[in-house]
Amino acid sequence: MNYTSTRDNSVKVSAAQAIATGISPDGGLYVPEEIPSFSYDELLAASKMDYRDRAVNILGKYLTDFTADELRECVSGAYTDKFGGTDVAPVVDIAENRFVLELWHGPTCAFKDMALQLLPHLLTRSVKKTCDGKEIVILVATSGDTGKAALEGFKDVPGTRIIVFYPVEGVSAIQKTQMVTQEGGNVGVCAIKGNFDDAQTGVKQIFTNPEIAAELAQHNMAFSSANSINWGRLAPQIVYYISAYADLMNKGVIKNQGDKVNVVVPTGNFGNILAAYYAKKMGLSINKLICASNANNVLTDFINTGVYDRNRPFHTTISPSMDILISSNLERLIYDLSGCDSAKVKGWMDSLAATGRYEVDEDVKAKIKELFWAGCCDDAATQATINEVFTAQHYLADTHTAVALNVYEQYAKEYGSDVPTIIASTASPYKFAPAVLGAIAADKVGSDEFAMLDALHDVSGVPTPAPLAGLKGKAVRFDRVCEGATMRETVLDMLSI
Repeated sequence: MNYTSTRDNSVKVSAAQAIATGISPDGGLYVPEEIPSFSYDELLAASKMDYRDRAVNILGKYLTDFTADELRECVSGAYTDKFGGTDVAPVVDIAENRFVLELWHGPTCAFKDMALQLLPHLLTRSVKKTCDGKEIVILVATSGDTGKAALEGFKDVPGTRIIVFYPVEGVSAIQKTQMVTQEGGNVGVCAIKGNFDDAQTGVKQIFTNPEIAAELAQHNMAFSSANSINWGRLAPQIVYYISAYADLMNKGVIKNQGDKVNVVVPTGNFGNILAAYYAKKMGLSINKLICASNANNVLTDFINTGVYDRNRPFHTTISPSMDILISSNLERLIYDLSGCDSAKVKGWMDSLAATGRYEVDEDVKAKIKELFWAGCCDDAATQATINEVFTAQHYLADTHTAVALNVYEQYAKEYGSDVPTIIASTASPYKFAPAVLGAIAADKVGSDEFAMLDALHDVSGVPTPAPLAGLKGKAVRFDRVCEGATMRETVLDMLSI
């Protein structure tokens, strides 16, 4: 299978080339030239497999220049020892027709681990296939979870360096502590004065700057990405939606071929829900893709109107991983829905860069309305949902999962709740302990982040994840802060160039 660019259909690269480079030189995102199918018979077979075998089978349809043995080694290295228990991505029944897909049982307690524990294995093999001998510099912008997951995944991986930028006031205290205390000899972390969109824009500009690429080449280095713009990040996310459906088959919830489910995803950069869209295109019986946003509701408005407009106030919320106004992976969706019209997509992206706004055509609008439903909720509704679900089902949700739960209830009031629904849970509630504790026991909230971890355990009875409890007392290694305009110089300095 070849990959092309969302902004130039003449581009043709292999999966390994797409993963190694991360982003197309024209600024577009790599996409497969066709979406492979996954039949009902294959689903039946997958229902008898564990998560690792499911991953090998599904990824093999996309990464065709990897052998089955290579994929098996990659998947085994990612998922064998680093996820708690035997179930990598468990599906938890919390109420009638409501199933929570828990994606946060990895080493950093966030759904990004599902891809970022696998990506280093895929990337190092991709580099050997395409540009062996070069040191790969992983450049990451994070709204909180991607940064730590990428740092942990690439820590001390031979032949790689990783630099992470995060918004100085835009992550939770636990997320910041996870990053600034990161171990490893090949890692670097820097805060940026600005929000996530500023960091993401800066990273993209560095990626597509030929002068910087030339400077790296002189030192036998090349950039790649661990953000969800990298196809090696997105492909592993397709796996867990197909796996969740297979688990519902095993639970007897899915009884017949064609039985449908809804999928609800809290999303900011659109990658997580895009993976569910690709799973649907492969043949998974999804009724509606429900996009859940917080107060930064640019995606809600886009799905409802076809107009993408980032010219609006930016809100810092208690669900910070969704505090995003430029949703990069949306480009892949509109490319697919436009009939793979790269010229049209380039025009829309040029308009976004120049004016902060674009509007898709009527055909794409109609397809979006058929496939998706969107809603949003603010911080007060998020906390109320955490309280309601904990009180009614004794299920403790983090702030991002609560956004998804709230938006699903909005959908269910309008369309009913008779369709089994998979709700993506993207982080451990302990990553956002002050907000979660404030929702169920406000009198226990204090100023000590680690005391609140203990208080949340005492109130909820839910075990504190060991990776988060172990942060207490760790030494800070990175305290650098830069302006958005100086990110280029910061990168070169951190690389000693």
